[in-house]
Amino acid sequence: MKNLLKTLGMSCPIIQAPMAGVATPKMAAAVSNAGGLGSLGLATLDANSARAQIHAVRALTYGAFNVNFFYHTAPKRDATKERAWLDHLAPIFAKFNVTPPAALKEIYTTFDADEDRFQMLLDECPPVVSFHFGISSTDKIAALKNKGITTFATAINLDDALAAQVAGIDAIVAQGWEAGGHRGIIDPTSADSRLSTFSLTQVLVANLAIPVIAAGGIMDGAGIRAALNMGATAVQMGTAFIDTEHSLADAPYRAALTSDAGHNTTITPILSGRPARCVANSFTAWEQTTDHNDLPAYPITYDATKALIAAAKSAGDTTYAAQWAGQGAPLSRAMNTVELMNTLKSEFEASK
Repeated sequence: MKNLLKTLGMSCPIIQAPMAGVATPKMAAAVSNAGGLGSLGLATLDANSARAQIHAVRALTYGAFNVNFFYHTAPKRDATKERAWLDHLAPIFAKFNVTPPAALKEIYTTFDADEDRFQMLLDECPPVVSFHFGISSTDKIAALKNKGITTFATAINLDDALAAQVAGIDAIVAQGWEAGGHRGIIDPTSADSRLSTFSLTQVLVANLAIPVIAAGGIMDGAGIRAALNMGATAVQMGTAFIDTEHSLADAPYRAALTSDAGHNTTITPILSGRPARCVANSFTAWEQTTDHNDLPAYPITYDATKALIAAAKSAGDTTYAAQWAGQGAPLSRAMNTVELMNTLKSEFEASK
């Protein structure tokens, strides 16, 4: 634990999850200033916008921070499949007196397809760069590390973690089945072993020579202590930070965390085209009554969902939103970021 934390100048083993669309430079800076590692999800941004976010964090903290990118397989376009999915969604759009989009777009690209973002990282040298859905090439990882950048990668099983270690990744985020947001599975067509955070953490600790960061369902200091007792170097927490003042989550999203729906988070591919855990809502209920075995590729499916969310929201219905959250959602606490960090640290120390 001490080596990674010392390298990054962290005084506590708390990493705030990147959470694209929720995390902000102010949130990341507040976590880093409190001794943890703040993070930004930059997967949906181009090089210039990502650079601006990095500059915004640097203006607010001297501490280390993490920037995260998606390394998914570039989608294979299938106009027939995409049209069929839009037609399938048409009755829901009709509920809100809106016509579905005429066509779908690839709303953001994989990190591997954007050399500008890679060059931006080499220019800016953020302290940590992390990858989700896969890992960059060994050459690119080596280039990042040669710039003094620490690299993380998400893994949901031992095989993916071992591959990341061989590629030169510095630490593994062990994403348990409890975790909110997109599953970090590299091949979405392969079976998901659905290992819990603690089971996965113990398996990885026993088989890797690099640090393991436990992620999924950890909401308080006792959970942090338990993860470290199992060999984790640190924990990554996302859902715990959704209801802080620096979060971009809207009021319905925050309220959903501790609602009955928050007690029933579910993993579904229907929102984006890849399995992801969210608060149960009208869209996930509809999923149970429909055949969605022929979804367009990720993230093309997400383009349709974003249009549907906008149509529903314009009609005052927020129950189709992508409210990503882990199984610990009911334990969410409405606090400012600094207060939450101080509370987590106090609980962690008290749990010795």
